[in-house]
Amino acid sequence: MSEYSNLYQSKLVTPEKAVKNIKNNTTLVVAMAAGAPPALLKAIAARVKNDDLKGLQVWFKIATKHLGETLLADDVIEKVDAHSMFLSGIDHAIVKRQQQTGKKLLSFVPVNFSQIPRLMREVVKVNTFVITVSPMDNAGYFSFGTNNDYATTAAQVCDQLLVEVNPNMPRVFGQSQIHVSQVSAIIENECPMIEFPSTEPGELDMKIGSYVAPVVVDGATIQLGIGKVPEGVARSLYGHKDLGIHTELFSNGMVDLIRRGVVNGRRKSIHPNKIVCTLAIGTKDTYDFMNDNSSFETYSSEYVNGISTVAKIDDFVSINTAISIDLYGQVNAEFIAGHEYSGSGGQFDFVKGAAMAKRGISIIALHSTAKDGAVSTIVPKVDMVTDVRMDVEHVVTEFGMVNLRGKSTKERALALISIADPRFQEQLIQEAKKVTLI
Repeated sequence: MSEYSNLYQSKLVTPEKAVKNIKNNTTLVVAMAAGAPPALLKAIAARVKNDDLKGLQVWFKIATKHLGETLLADDVIEKVDAHSMFLSGIDHAIVKRQQQTGKKLLSFVPVNFSQIPRLMREVVKVNTFVITVSPMDNAGYFSFGTNNDYATTAAQVCDQLLVEVNPNMPRVFGQSQIHVSQVSAIIENECPMIEFPSTEPGELDMKIGSYVAPVVVDGATIQLGIGKVPEGVARSLYGHKDLGIHTELFSNGMVDLIRRGVVNGRRKSIHPNKIVCTLAIGTKDTYDFMNDNSSFETYSSEYVNGISTVAKIDDFVSINTAISIDLYGQVNAEFIAGHEYSGSGGQFDFVKGAAMAKRGISIIALHSTAKDGAVSTIVPKVDMVTDVRMDVEHVVTEFGMVNLRGKSTKERALALISIADPRFQEQLIQEAKKVTLI
């Protein structure tokens, strides 16, 4: 028995008792994605619903069903002040409801992922932070597992830290630990982890991957997102050697690359032989693969996504997708039809960092059309700029890849038109001529 067992037991309570000390008119920060603790959130929502907890400001990123069924539920969200730092599926339904009723329910906070820990330290007064953790080890430490992101910072600066121990949360190394002495209350809740299955890449995704693969040299360190296009890119790399991973998001496709021996990290210029990420989203297999795996290290998004960190990684390749890109080279990765759809996330962090790294490359990969081919994703002007044109380099669609670095505005426009769907090329040419871009 650990010498910290008595301390653990003294803090072990029911969910209802754990949340009893959350005060009115305070701020609650919720761990993102798979780290959101279902039992604690249910207990907090019950207090709000019963008008026992008022004026609660809630901050979160990537809401899952645990938030959707509790603090963001229809009969609860109207009683809290909800702040989302990245919109996803559950948020979309809330935003749609806002548009239909005209009643504001959810506030979006524009922020790069690398800057969220700073928000937690300097802007958001974190009264309570709630998160799912792995079981305590013999030294008295819990692991934040899939979540480092802003969790490590929020846990350090909050007034009270409430943890939900789930044996299904993987134990991960790096700077992912928190000691039992720093925890205000502990609850135990063994339940399945939220899973994020892979999306099977289609023909266009694999085509895009075939263009990306040749610019990724053996020994490169890669950053990949999640979705069909990144999955297609990952599969295109099966023939590579000695790749490394330094990424915001660790996902299922990367597990496959490691198991195939494509990724070993031996040629990384920082953190050699280590898989470095700040967040993991995947299936049970991915979580099990990470558990007690000494090759994994997670760090705060402030460090992993930090432009100065990325700039130190030689042969770094950043691969991200987008919603649209305009003829000037400006990338929109967050707006659809005049409304916020997702958020900047960490895309700008890696695009900028790759631009500063020795032999670094950034790639924006996207289908040439959306809405089943009805609209072009290469447009005259984007609604919102996520990545500024000075930093955007390689752009790839299923029709090819171009490099905008060092090109004039005319050359950029012509290059982007060349990889647009042919059905929209003439229209784009005419739009470019209207403003004497070409």
